[in-house]
Amino acid sequence: MRIRRDEKADLIKKVPLFSRCSRKDLASVSAIADEIDLPAGQELTRQGELGREFFVLVDGTADVTKDGTKVNALGPGDFFGEIALVAQMPRTATVVATSPVRALVMRDQEFRGLMKDSPEVQLKILEALAERLAPDSL
Repeated sequence: MRIRRDEKADLIKKVPLFSRCSRKDLASVSAIADEIDLPAGQELTRQGELGREFFVLVDGTADVTKDGTKVNALGPGDFFGEIALVAQMPRTATVVATSPVRALVMRDQEFRGLMKDSPEVQLKILEALAERLAPDSL
């Protein structure tokens, strides 16, 4: 069963990077989010490799490992890889599906195109990033 566009928007809205976006903005973001199905055991990201995708888990579970040690377990509604959309940096952890997974995925090329074509979305995302990076004391 495929996810409706408004359900995609609701999932994406929970991601801090997109928290300032309006429903209209979220519809634009949702339009570039593809739904994928992956088997248990599938590696979604690998620590040290350049990140090019961002994921939101819809169904299923995944483990996060850093330097070979499990550091987190993910489930429906969890997300990872959002920094890859903004900064071309190596992945800080490996994520492997521990069950069959359905996820939304955004690739950096489509995301950068959206940012270029929609200055309103770009500004809201930059504001959200600045808020996340600002020291708590300010």
